[in-house]
Amino acid sequence: MPWIEWYDNLAKPSWTPAPATIGLIWMLLYPVIVISFGFVFLKAFQGMVPRSLAVPFAINLVANLLFMPIFSGMRSVPLAAVDILIVWGTIIWCVVAVWPHFKSVAVAQGPYFVWVSIAMVLQMSITWMNWGKS
Repeated sequence: MPWIEWYDNLAKPSWTPAPATIGLIWMLLYPVIVISFGFVFLKAFQGMVPRSLAVPFAINLVANLLFMPIFSGMRSVPLAAVDILIVWGTIIWCVVAVWPHFKSVAVAQGPYFVWVSIAMVLQMSITWMNWGKS
């Protein structure tokens, strides 16, 4: 079954955004993520901040990039829920870690955090609504 057909057949809350809306939001967020994360990685590898500062950003990036392969590729709703919790938690970790060094990078994560918070509630709702279904 094609991915979109599988997705359409999942039970979802009535407030679920259309896939096109979700895609548009990510298209707006990804440039901010790329620039702010890239800045942190560059400063860490230049030795201007501890390299450990890049750790939560790296974990977040990997978890973010794995979400769609887990959700749409593996079609694992529960594992996608775990993944989005990691994404959400590492955004908080990123903000706390980077705040003393680059407040602007921390503030730039605001829209990302808001969207992932909404997406997390949506994913948890989808997981709950489809629990135990094949």
